[in-house]
Amino acid sequence: QVQLVESGGGLVQAGDSLKLSCAASGRTFSSYTMGWFRQAPGKERNIVATISGSGAQRYYAGSVKGRFTIARDNAKNTVTLEMASLKPDDTAVYYCAANRGVGLVVDPGRMDYWGKGTLVTVSS
Repeated sequence: QVQLVESGGGLVQAGDSLKLSCAASGRTFSSYTMGWFRQAPGKERNIVATISGSGAQRYYAGSVKGRFTIARDNAKNTVTLEMASLKPDDTAVYYCAANRGVGLVVDPGRMDYWGKGTLVTVSS
């Protein structure tokens, strides 16, 4: 069982930066693929970025590539999402998620554990 707790959301202006963090419980954090997903009001939950257990592989959604950076610290059981050049379209609840398997995961239906989410609001 893995428990995930997100932090770092808030209200920012367009063009600002923000860093989200996700703290995970458990002793096998490095064996999990981790991902950040987001869900805007009235829309589906979609992948933002995902990172393999070792951190060697990363995937970004096209809408955030070049602006967002996912990273993990397996010694501290944390995964972060650094967001730059934020746009109003980035407004959503951001969720941290974990998958027990090997390899990158972009389908939210395949994630095994979820945090409760943190709200990011970007004003124009």
